[in-house]
Amino acid sequence: MPKLRQLVNRSDYPPACSQCALRKSDAFSPVSDAQLRYIEAMRSDRIGYSAGSHIKPENQRATALYTLYSGWAFRFKTLSDGRRQILNFLLPGDLIGLQEQFSDGPSHGVDAITEVTLCVFPLTKLWDLFRDHSGLAYSVTWLAAREESNVDENLLSAGRRNASERIAALLLHLHRRATHLGLADLADNGSIAFPLTQSHIADALGLSLIHTNRSLRKLHLAGLHHIEGGRLTILNPKALERLSEYYDQPTRQVPLI
Repeated sequence: MPKLRQLVNRSDYPPACSQCALRKSDAFSPVSDAQLRYIEAMRSDRIGYSAGSHIKPENQRATALYTLYSGWAFRFKTLSDGRRQILNFLLPGDLIGLQEQFSDGPSHGVDAITEVTLCVFPLTKLWDLFRDHSGLAYSVTWLAAREESNVDENLLSAGRRNASERIAALLLHLHRRATHLGLADLADNGSIAFPLTQSHIADALGLSLIHTNRSLRKLHLAGLHHIEGGRLTILNPKALERLSEYYDQPTRQVPLI
């Protein structure tokens, strides 16, 4: 079972938004000095959680928005018998808690896969942002729209792709996102850290563990990917694209709050 909000102390938080390592990445769109000062003023805290912790317990109303600064996490819902559906995986730069602000009540939970660090923004500041900074408000809207497009892709997988196609699309999606963030090791065939277990993959794709294991092995034996030592290498991206019919490439810069 996930740990209950197990806090960790980290020394690698950026002391100021101007020193944020993510903002130095080409993956994120630049902001003006005034916008950066506003984001800095909005940020109320920096916090870290250990791997397996609840970042936001399910069915509890969120008290803040978070930007994931480092590590991997996921959003999820569970049924009364404990069956879990992972809604999406969260990587550095992702904004956490936005969906709940436009819903009728608390719903999903957020758990840490690895040790994570986050920047905290009070919910009370969100509406001030929309009132005072139209550029940043557009960024928040853009992030919400991107989340909706990811939901569309997940629905396509659940509704029409078979097990191998679902896994192929997920591996490509996560590998491309991590590569876009500069997390790929170019000296190791572009491999990325891949902390997901087969249970994570199964719960994200609506598959049984047995079906997930068999499909991963099938793709591996076909020479399409390799997972070892917590790292994922895409060996034949063109073949994975053709199999899954997943061609999205995250090449544009995205907003960072």
